[in-house]
Amino acid sequence: MKQKLVVLTGAGMSAESGIPTFRGTDGLWENHRIADVASPDGWARDPKLVLEFYNQRRKRIKEVQPNEGHTILADLQEHFDVQIITQNIDNLHEVAGSEHVLHLHGEILKSRSTRDYSLIYDIKGWELNWGDTCELGSQLRPHIVWFGEPVPLIEHAAEMAATADIFAVVGTSLQVYPAAGLVNVVPTSAQKFIIDPNVPSISAISNITPIEKGASEGLALLREMLKKRNQL
Repeated sequence: MKQKLVVLTGAGMSAESGIPTFRGTDGLWENHRIADVASPDGWARDPKLVLEFYNQRRKRIKEVQPNEGHTILADLQEHFDVQIITQNIDNLHEVAGSEHVLHLHGEILKSRSTRDYSLIYDIKGWELNWGDTCELGSQLRPHIVWFGEPVPLIEHAAEMAATADIFAVVGTSLQVYPAAGLVNVVPTSAQKFIIDPNVPSISAISNITPIEKGASEGLALLREMLKKRNQL
């Protein structure tokens, strides 16, 4: 039976593919205030702006490719039961071949009904426009978890983390909750790693191995460490 490798990935994972990180130090996301494009209030004020913002992000995502880090995680499925919890809204894990991916913050290539949130649709192409409606006749919105909204899959993610034999954090500052809290439910017996060029404070996390590298380089090192530790 394969060991369960659970990986929490953040913006640093996709940055190497050319997808800008969520926001800069100025609090803006690609020159837009976060509140204007990633909140229910922003949607209520100017839904057309929000739709166009995500259209441009979606167009960009369709132009990029998975990086070596994505490929390494997909390749590790040969030896481990790899389950990915990602804060990223792109599909690069899936394109690389990872089979078990949970998107905590939604998926940019999907839309959902503003009347019934259980109605979720794939977006054909890269545009979602004002006037595009669900089967109930209500406007479609990006299938994204915005600030101020609940994270419906967090309990599922916690269940995954709580049963990990190996847990790795890749490319995330562990500042965005509730995702950052997942490290607290990982079994004390699990092998734990954190990969980031600037490893955040981990004083509260016991027995975790820091790898101060970018996602691809760090995952290449992790692969070798796992092979040695697990005699693969």
